[in-house]
Amino acid sequence: MARVKVFSTATCPFCDKAKLLLKKWNIPYDEAMIDTDQAARREFSVATNGARTVPQIIIDDVCIGGFTELTEMHMDDKLDHLIEK
Repeated sequence: MARVKVFSTATCPFCDKAKLLLKKWNIPYDEAMIDTDQAARREFSVATNGARTVPQIIIDDVCIGGFTELTEMHMDDKLDHLIEK
């Protein structure tokens, strides 16, 4: 199974929605809170090529984007392929 990481903050409703969907779809993930962890913030900057919004979702070291991109990938049946490889 692919390694999934969600960069988020404690006050982001879209972060909560993305994590809820991942749980609903039984996709395990690691979470990095960039608002409270300096190391996570540095990792976020590198992994997302300087993104400024959260959530940012990384699958096997590839940043797929945020909540909208996650749901679009799922609706287009592209998420399962990434997760299963």
